[in-house]
Amino acid sequence: MLLPALCSSCSTYRTILIRKVGFFRCSIMSQTTSSNLPKSNLVAVCQMTSTDDKETNFKTCDDLIHRAAEMGAKVTFLPECCDYVGNNSAESVDMAISLDGKLVSRFKNLAKKCSMWLSLGGIHLKEVSEKNRISNAHVMINSNGEIAAVYKKTHLFDVNIPKVVTLMETGYTIPGQGMVEPVVTPVGNVGLAVCYDVRFPELSIALAEKGADILTYPSAFTQTTGMAHWEVLLRSRAIENQCYVVAAAQTGKHNDKRTSYGHAMIVDPWGTVLACCREGTDVCVANIDLNYLQSVRQRMPIWNHRRHDIYGHVLFNDGK
Repeated sequence: MLLPALCSSCSTYRTILIRKVGFFRCSIMSQTTSSNLPKSNLVAVCQMTSTDDKETNFKTCDDLIHRAAEMGAKVTFLPECCDYVGNNSAESVDMAISLDGKLVSRFKNLAKKCSMWLSLGGIHLKEVSEKNRISNAHVMINSNGEIAAVYKKTHLFDVNIPKVVTLMETGYTIPGQGMVEPVVTPVGNVGLAVCYDVRFPELSIALAEKGADILTYPSAFTQTTGMAHWEVLLRSRAIENQCYVVAAAQTGKHNDKRTSYGHAMIVDPWGTVLACCREGTDVCVANIDLNYLQSVRQRMPIWNHRRHDIYGHVLFNDGK
C-alpha cells in the first residue's frame, strides 16, 4: 500500500511512508460508505521537457498518452507549454497555434483513438485581437475528440531574480478575463487553472464552491520557486479545498535560458502525495476516489463552518 514505485524519486518519499498509515486508515473508512460512485477512476499526470521543436514535443506527448492508456487512465493531464517552449518571447508569439489548427486536431484524434479525456495544460493560443500577444490556454478535450472547455490563464508570472532567472509573461501574454466552471468528466468535476494560479487560493475556492472535485495546476515552475514552494502549494490547495490536485509539470533544461523544476504529482483531499513522477520524461497514475473525497468533507465539514457573514464570498466570475 506504500506505492514506492510511484513516489521513489520524490523529495517527499520518506514523509509519504510516515503519513501513509494514517491515510490508509482513512481510505478504509471511506470505502465503507454506501455510494454508487465508481471506485476505479485512474488519472495520469505527465512530465516532459518541451523545446522549440513542436513535432518532437508532440511525439513525446503521444508516447505519454499511450503509456497512460495502457495503465488504464481515463484522463491524462499534460503540462503547461506541452506544445512548445520558445527561446524568447518573440518566438513564443510567432509560433502560437489556433484551436482549429493542425496540432490541436492531432490531440483531438489522440483522445478519440485512446477513448480518453486529455488536458492540454497550457498551449500558446493565437488571438485575433492582438498580434504581439497570445493567450496561455488550458484546453480540455473529451474522449470523442471534442473541445469540452478552454480556460485562459488569469494570473501571469513576472519574475526578475538577478543572475538567476527573468520571466515576464505579461510582455507577450494576454491575461484571461474569467474562470471556467468545473468540467464534468468520467473521474469527477475538474477545475481548470494554470501554473502561477496556484498561488492565488481565491480561484481554487471559487472552483470548489462551484463543485470541483479535482483542481488542476499544469505548470512550468522554475527551479528556484519549485524547490521552495511547489509541493507545499499543491498540498495546501488540496487540503483547504478538500479536493484532489493534479499537477502536470515541465522538467529539465528547455534552452540556455530556461529550466523547469518537474515533480509532477497527484495529491488527495487529505494532502497526501499519491503519485510523483521520476526525474525526466515520465507519467504516473493515481485513483480518484470520490467516496473518499466525500468522507473527508463529511468528517471535516469546513464548508459548513465558513463565516461569510464576516469575510464575504469569493465571487465566481466567468468574464461574460
